[in-house]
Amino acid sequence: MRAGVAGAVGLVLVLGGCGLKSGSVMVDDVSPGSVGAGEPLKGASLTVTSKNFSENIILGQMIGLVFQAAGAEVLDRTNLPGSISAREAIVQGDADAMYEYTGTGWITYLGNAEPIDDPQEQWKAVRDVDRRNGVTWLPQSTLNNTYALAISRKKNEKYKLKDLSDVAALSKRDPSAVTICVENEFASRDDGLPGMEKAYGMSVPASNIRKMDAGIIYTQVSKSDSCLLGEVFTTDGRIKAMNLDVLADNKHFFPNYNAAPVIHTATFDKYPVIADLLDPVSAKLTTEVAQELNAKVDVEGADPHEVALEWLLQEGFIKDG
Repeated sequence: MRAGVAGAVGLVLVLGGCGLKSGSVMVDDVSPGSVGAGEPLKGASLTVTSKNFSENIILGQMIGLVFQAAGAEVLDRTNLPGSISAREAIVQGDADAMYEYTGTGWITYLGNAEPIDDPQEQWKAVRDVDRRNGVTWLPQSTLNNTYALAISRKKNEKYKLKDLSDVAALSKRDPSAVTICVENEFASRDDGLPGMEKAYGMSVPASNIRKMDAGIIYTQVSKSDSCLLGEVFTTDGRIKAMNLDVLADNKHFFPNYNAAPVIHTATFDKYPVIADLLDPVSAKLTTEVAQELNAKVDVEGADPHEVALEWLLQEGFIKDG
């Protein structure tokens, strides 16, 4: 997954908090663009991390590339299995920076049962509470990787669905029409299908709910008659590639999962300039941008590092050489 770091020097470092043993020094030939002028991280040795799915790896690579351009030596420890290992790496100081999601922070890590509807208020709440854990949240992006239902554009020519209230109305008008493909977990979670049905006042017959692996759902919605609607993630690159319409969550049922850089607080206290480096990048990251970048990896087979590098160069944040 990191072929773009070809020639990197392998390191073997035993880390206490998460038991990780290896990483690679990033050796890209990059220099400051619109961020990093004067190489304010010259002499710093920083570690970046991420979870093990395409979007988060791309975002982790962006941080590493920006840090490199600003003069730092960067250890690439992206692509960790699951959320908890990456989270613990930041908390324990085994890693210095990654992109995290506000909904994950608020619900999974901080143990809150109810999300906060307003995305900015949720970010503020996570930022304020997580300080006690030694984690500093920088301003969030509008990139929101949350649940949604989608329909193929071709099928939607008939139904003209725009939001989940339209789905609820269709389910009452023509119950047999509303068939939904979902993952097993989504089918049973309170913040998944059961909660969504309750919030929107709809009742989908069990016989109209088809459970399957997440990766198959996109194909089934796009190319088959097995389901009219499917559970998707809003930043997935296959949405655009497969010509799907994402239906608006007009009652704001699903939690907000806005991506924001999180920094080990001791690192941020030492290098507060990190905010100046990453804030402009986050400001450019939207759900639509994420769909495009994710599609390059998940649909076209590109390397996440190269996708991150190309985008940062295109946006002028860093330069070659």
